[in-house]
Amino acid sequence: MQDILKVVVLSVVSEIVLFVLTKLMGNKEMSQLSMFDYIIGITIGSIAAEMATALESDYMQPLVAMVVYAIVAIAISLTCNKSLKARRFIYGDSLVLLNNGKLYRKNFKTAKLDLNEFLVQCRSNGYFNIADIDTAILESNGKISFLPKSTTRPATPMDLNLSPDAATITVDLILDGRIVHENLKNVGHDEMWLQKQLVSQGFEKPEQIFLATLDNQDNLSLYENNDLSNSHDFFA
Repeated sequence: MQDILKVVVLSVVSEIVLFVLTKLMGNKEMSQLSMFDYIIGITIGSIAAEMATALESDYMQPLVAMVVYAIVAIAISLTCNKSLKARRFIYGDSLVLLNNGKLYRKNFKTAKLDLNEFLVQCRSNGYFNIADIDTAILESNGKISFLPKSTTRPATPMDLNLSPDAATITVDLILDGRIVHENLKNVGHDEMWLQKQLVSQGFEKPEQIFLATLDNQDNLSLYENNDLSNSHDFFA
């Protein structure tokens, strides 16, 4: 029983230490990781796990190791902020994968990136035809940045000399058949209003709706809750 209590206490302590160290190292540790950040992150995580189960050994040793790794990460981050050479050495350079209709096979090999994986990334970013892409660059954090051709990119309001209203986020009113009452109240409506909107669009009850959103113009968008599936695989 005493050993279990010790594991519980050490687990809580390790989680607190991890939280503090992550805050010190910055949010990048949990968003777009570079290779170095990834290594530091999993190493500190494994040390924290060891600390949580350190029944026989001294728990101060893994605690000190976690702090040392965090200090090294912070020092390297500060160094990279001041030195371009250090930043390129530690985090790596960007690689041009596609430019002006040419795929750079050598850069694909350098990045160990499969062509099929590249095409998946293209589709994930809305480019189902790579002929629409002018430039594709593999960033040091592993993400691919795409520059569309000027002739295929969507027209902007500036291109058309328009001044549209400022964009605002939509509010979720129904999630998976359940009304979000707090959001409904915040937009100044009640369930009676929502029910009328559902009926006007051919639905009888919220359970028939998978997602319902309301924009700043009071336009309600409904997505039906159904069990349909699409098994077609269009890609290799």
